[in-house]
Amino acid sequence: MELIRGLHNLREAGPCVATIGNFDGVHRGHQAILDQLKSRATALGLPMTVVVFEPQPREYFAGEQAPPRLSRLRDKVELLAEYGAERIVCLPFNAALRSLTADEFIERVLIRGLGVKHLVVGDDFRFGCDRAGDFALLQRVGERRGFEVEHTRTFALDDERVSSTRVRTMLASGNFAQAARLLGRPYQLSGRVVADRQLGRTIGVPTANLPLASRSLALRGIYACVTRLPDGRELPGAANIGWRPTVGSTRPVLEVHLFDFEGDLYGQRLTVVPCARLRGEVNFAGLEALTRQIHADLAQARRYFRAATPLDATALELPCASTGWTYPLASAPLAPEPSTSDSSAGSRPADQDDG
Repeated sequence: MELIRGLHNLREAGPCVATIGNFDGVHRGHQAILDQLKSRATALGLPMTVVVFEPQPREYFAGEQAPPRLSRLRDKVELLAEYGAERIVCLPFNAALRSLTADEFIERVLIRGLGVKHLVVGDDFRFGCDRAGDFALLQRVGERRGFEVEHTRTFALDDERVSSTRVRTMLASGNFAQAARLLGRPYQLSGRVVADRQLGRTIGVPTANLPLASRSLALRGIYACVTRLPDGRELPGAANIGWRPTVGSTRPVLEVHLFDFEGDLYGQRLTVVPCARLRGEVNFAGLEALTRQIHADLAQARRYFRAATPLDATALELPCASTGWTYPLASAPLAPEPSTSDSSAGSRPADQDDG
């Protein structure tokens, strides 16, 4: 897989079959587009190319009010490659790109940049300054300039389109089983363990701390989770995702406690699979009250793992019965939310961010 950053690095890319979008989460709807693209790329003998933007357009325009991401760029690139992308082009979404007219976008990005011979996009795809370009314009220019344009096929489950917004809704409601069904795999977070204040050690609950991007979070609260270590071991535990209101934090963090684990994880890359929502974040009166609640959370997480039924691709009715994972994914929070808890993901955004 080749990752190309910036329009200026596209000059030697050569002709391709391409699609353009956010691909946030690379869910099963996105996977259907990638299958469609792969089929056409194979038929034409051209590389399968996916164009994404960084930041995502709605993040550029809406800032912190944009929908929370399901996947960081690094994770998105890995997933796109896993599903067949041979070339991933990451374009910076900035003032220069947004100021391109629709015709300039076609000429500079699609024709001179990508050398596109076949383009797969949604029939509601809009591009160029003020979103003036549309599917019909692409078809007209393509007929004249020698590239074909094909619209993406809608992928639905339970008579509803699979979208990034729908995945966020399932995560916010604590339905990790349905989120996995929409994604085609369990939702997960990953990152490298960094040194922090080591407050957990002083109360008998050491944690591995993974910094998160300073954007709104798809998950926020306390979760029973399974953590995958670099050596392949998968250990149960509990995680806090958020801002740690009782002790204060300048950035969001994922801190995870691994049950019955001893060892040094600093600098190692971990993958955390949230399995069940225990509660939201609460601003406790002090460290003593927080400590009592943490130990109650850990006891609840242990009880959950003892009683829960593991799920895999077959149980979730996924097309691939052999995926190498089995996790006890809950379909609802383990307890009603107290009125003092923070929301896990805030208000639900409109479904306009799945391009």
